[in-house]
Amino acid sequence: MLRQNLSAEDNATLAASPIAASLLAALCGNSPFLGRCLLAETGTFLELLAQDPDSVFNNVVTAVTPKSLEGLAETELMSALRRARRQVALIVATGDVSGLWPLEKVTAALTRFAETALSATLCHLLRQLAASGEIELPHPDDPELDSGFIILGLGKLGARELNYSSDIDLILLFEREKVRYTGRKTAQECFVRLARNMVRILQDSTADGYVFRIDLRLRPDPASTPLVISTLAAETYYEGMGQNWERAAMIKARVVAGDQEAGSLFLYRLRPFIWRKHLDFAAIQDIHSIKRQIHAVKGHRQVAVGGHNIKLGRGGIREIEFFAQTQQLIWGRRAKELRNRTTCGAIEGLVQVGKCSRTVADELIRAYRYLRQVEHRLQMIDDQQTQTLPDYGPALDRVAIFNGHSDTAEFEATLRYHLGRVEDHYAELFEEAPSLGAAEAGIAGSLVFTGTEDDPETVNTLQRMGFGDGSAISAQIRAWHHGRYRATRSARARELLTELMPRLLAALANSADPDIAFRRFDDFLRALPAGVQFFALLYSNPALLDLIAEAMGMAPFLAEQLARRPALLDGVLAAGLYDVSSDKDALVADLDRQLELAADFQDALDVLRRWTKDQQFQIGVRLLRGLIDGDAAGPRLSDVADCALQALFPRVMAEFLQPHGRLPGRGLALLALGKLGSREMTVTSDLDLVFLYDVPGDVENWDTLLSSGAKPLPPIQYYARLAQRLISAITAATGEGRLFEVDMRLRPSGNSGPIASGLASFEKYQATEAWTWEHMALTRARVIAGDAGFAADVRAALDRIICRERDPEKLRLDILDMRRRMAQQHRTDDVWDLKHCRGGQVDIDFIAQYLILRHARGDAAIIAGDPVVALTRIRDQGLLEPGIANTLIETARLWHCLQQIIRLVVEGRLVEAKLSEPTRRQLAQSASEPDFNALKAMVMDRQAQVFALFNKIFDVDSSEEGDRQDGSQDRDA
Repeated sequence: MLRQNLSAEDNATLAASPIAASLLAALCGNSPFLGRCLLAETGTFLELLAQDPDSVFNNVVTAVTPKSLEGLAETELMSALRRARRQVALIVATGDVSGLWPLEKVTAALTRFAETALSATLCHLLRQLAASGEIELPHPDDPELDSGFIILGLGKLGARELNYSSDIDLILLFEREKVRYTGRKTAQECFVRLARNMVRILQDSTADGYVFRIDLRLRPDPASTPLVISTLAAETYYEGMGQNWERAAMIKARVVAGDQEAGSLFLYRLRPFIWRKHLDFAAIQDIHSIKRQIHAVKGHRQVAVGGHNIKLGRGGIREIEFFAQTQQLIWGRRAKELRNRTTCGAIEGLVQVGKCSRTVADELIRAYRYLRQVEHRLQMIDDQQTQTLPDYGPALDRVAIFNGHSDTAEFEATLRYHLGRVEDHYAELFEEAPSLGAAEAGIAGSLVFTGTEDDPETVNTLQRMGFGDGSAISAQIRAWHHGRYRATRSARARELLTELMPRLLAALANSADPDIAFRRFDDFLRALPAGVQFFALLYSNPALLDLIAEAMGMAPFLAEQLARRPALLDGVLAAGLYDVSSDKDALVADLDRQLELAADFQDALDVLRRWTKDQQFQIGVRLLRGLIDGDAAGPRLSDVADCALQALFPRVMAEFLQPHGRLPGRGLALLALGKLGSREMTVTSDLDLVFLYDVPGDVENWDTLLSSGAKPLPPIQYYARLAQRLISAITAATGEGRLFEVDMRLRPSGNSGPIASGLASFEKYQATEAWTWEHMALTRARVIAGDAGFAADVRAALDRIICRERDPEKLRLDILDMRRRMAQQHRTDDVWDLKHCRGGQVDIDFIAQYLILRHARGDAAIIAGDPVVALTRIRDQGLLEPGIANTLIETARLWHCLQQIIRLVVEGRLVEAKLSEPTRRQLAQSASEPDFNALKAMVMDRQAQVFALFNKIFDVDSSEEGDRQDGSQDRDA
C-alpha cells in the first residue's frame, strides 16, 4: 500500500536503501499504529532513510516551537502539533527499533517534544489572554518569560524519561506577585480556564489524533483544589499536609514550561520539604511502609509472563523506581549525589554513597533498561499506554519478535531473569526494619495508595481480600492520606496510618463483612477529632485492630459507640481483652476510684458516663466474641446500670439539698421496673423508673410543710423537682453523651400522673385504680437506690400489692385482653420479632406474671422479676408441671440470648433477607445451632410450643384463639 502511494522517485529511493525493507518490516509488521503513521508521514520516513534520526527529529521539533507557531489559529496549532506528534512517533520508533538510539536518547527525545508542545500551547493561550485584556505580558515577544505561570513536569516527564505513549504529569501554578492580572474576576479563575483550554488543545482527539494525555492529579489534594493554585497555597499544603509519597514525586519535579525563574524559585523553597533535614523514626517507618506496600518475596515464585504487567507486577519497573526513591527520601538531605531525577542516576548515586553494591546496581539498571524497552514496544503496537503483556499465543509471540528475540521461549527466559533479580533486591530493601507490612499481615499482593489514581494490582489485591469494590476502597484510603479528615491532617498521623494500613486492611478483610466494616471504619475516622493518639495506640497494640474490625464488621452498636468515643479502647486494654471476671463489688470499687478524681458535679456526670459506656462496650465485646453468653450479659449490664444510678443518686441529692434543704422522713427511693428491674438489660435498653418518697406518719400539716433550705419547697413540688433533677442527670447530653434514656410511663396514671408519689398514695392507687397490667409490671420491680429502711418498706408494699387476693378468672381475662391488644399493635407473624411474636418473650413473661399474681398470696417466695427465676420457683413449688415449666424456662433463656446478640449485631429491626451470611452464622452460633436455617427451624418450633402452652395455661378455647389471631397473618405467608 505504501509503494502505491509513492511517486516513482520515492519508490526508487526505497528500493535503493539497504535498510528500507527490513525497517518497514520491523515497524509495520509489528505495529498497526506505526503503519498508519508511515502512511500519513511518508516524507518523514524517506528523510530517515536519507539522514540520521537526530537531524530529522530536530527539524520536526524546531517546526513547532512557540516562535514557529506564532500567529496560527487554534485549529491550525492543534493540527500542527498532532502532525508533529505522528512524525516524532515514527522517528523515535525508528531510532529505538533500529538500535541507533539507546533508551536515554529515546526518552529524552519524547520529553523534549512534550516540553516544546507545552510551551507552544502555553504561549498561544497567554497571547489570547493578553489580547482579551485579562493579563499584561511583561515580554509579549516571549510570553512565558516573567509571566508568573508555571508548568511543573513530574514523573517521567520531570525525569526526562518519558514513555513512548504516556500521560504527562503536570502541576500548574501561578505566582501572585508576578502575575499582572487585569481582568474582572480573579487570576486563579483566569488560569483555571487557561488550564482547561490547554488540556483540550493537547488531549482532544481529532481527525489528526491527539498530542498528549494530560494528568493534573498530582497537584496538592486534587479532589478539593482547582486545576491551578498559587505557589503560596502549594507551599502551605506541602509544609502542613505533604506526604512522603509526594516528597518522592517532587524529587522528579522540574519546570518544563512557563516562567522558569518563578518555577525554579518555588522548587528551591520546597527543598526543605523534599529533602527533610531530620527524619524521626515515624517518618522513616512511613518511608519503609511505602516500600512494603508491594508484597515482594525473596526466592520469587515463577512468574507467568503471559498477561504480566511489567510496570506494576512483581519485579517490575515500579519496584526499581521505589528502590531508588525510598532511599533518596532517607539519605538525600545529606548526600547530594542522590538528588538525581532519573532512576538510573539515582541508583548510581546510591553506589557512590555506599548504600547499594555495584553488583545490585548493575542488575537493577540492566533490568530497568530492558523493561523500559519492552514497555515501549508494547506501547508502539497501537499507541496505547499499556504495560501488560498479551496472554500466551500469537500476540505474545509477536511481542517477543518485536523485542529482538528469536522466539517466545527466549523472551520468557530473559524477562523472568530480570524480573527475578528485581524482586529479590527489592525484597531485601529495609529487610531489617520492623513493620506491619503486607507480607507480615499475610497479604499476597500489593497495597499501594500513593499518587492520585488506582494501582491496578492494589485493586485486585483488595478484591481478593474480600472487598467488593477495590477501586472505591483505594480511592477512600487515598483521601485519608490526603488529610481530608481531621484525624489525618498531621504528618505524624498519616505516617502511623501508612504503617498500619496493611494490618488494618487484613483485619477488616477478616471481619464478618469487609465492605460494611470498611464503611463503618471510614465513618469512625471521619468523626475522630485527632488521629495521632489513636493510631499510636493501634501501633502499640496491634491486637486492637482485630477487635475494631470485628466491631465494625459485625456489631453496629459497638461501631457506633467507638465512633463517638475512641477512648473506649483504653478501657478494653485496661480491663484486658479476655478478662471476663467482673462481680458487682468490683464494679462499685472501680467506679468509686474514678469518681474520686471528679472535680465537681458536672465532672462526676462525665465520669459516670465514661465509666458506664466503657463497661457496656466491654460487655458487648465479650458477648460478640463468645466469652460470655446472653444469660450472663443481662445481669452484668443491669449491675452496671445499678452502680451508675446508685453513685449518681447521692450526688444529685447533695446538689439539690444546697438550695432547698431537707424534709422530714427518709427521702426518695428509686424503683426500677422493666428490663432493669428483672436484670435482663441489653446494650440498647432504656430505664423504666418510678420515684417514691416517704411521708412520715408523725408529721402534721405535711402538705403545707416547707423544706429547710434557702429556697424552701412544699413536699409535692420538692420531690417532683428532685425526681426531675435525677432524670436530667441521667438523660442530659454532656460532652460524654447520655447516661441512659428514661421511660416514666409505668408510674401511677402513666404520663398524666405525678413524677414522684408518696408511698401510701402509690399503694392506694395500686389497690383501687391500677389496671392488671400495672400489677404485672410490678412483679419486676425492685428498689435500687434510697434509704435502706424505706427501701424495705417499699418492698413490703410491693409484696402486698402483688400478693393481694384476686379473682382468677378476671385475672386470666384481663391478661388475655392485654395480650390481644398488644397483638393488634405489633405484628405477631414476624418470626424474628422474638418479643412480640406468638410464642415469644411476651407470652412467656405473661405466663410467669399471671402465675405470680394468681399464686403469690399463698407463697410470696415465687415473686421474681426474671421470668426464668420466677418459673423455676413456680415449678419448684408445684404450681406448674415440670415439663411445661422446663420448656418455658429453656425458651426464655434462648429468647434472651438471641435478643442480646441481635441488639448487638443488627441495626434496627431484624429483616432476614438483609442479613449478611456472617451475621447469620453469628446468630446460629449464639444458639449452638449448625447454621441459620437450623436456627430458624428451631425458633419456629419453640414459638409453636410456647404458644400452645400459653393457650393451655390460659385455657384459651378455639374462639378466643381465633380472636387473638385477628389482624395477624400466618408466619409463613
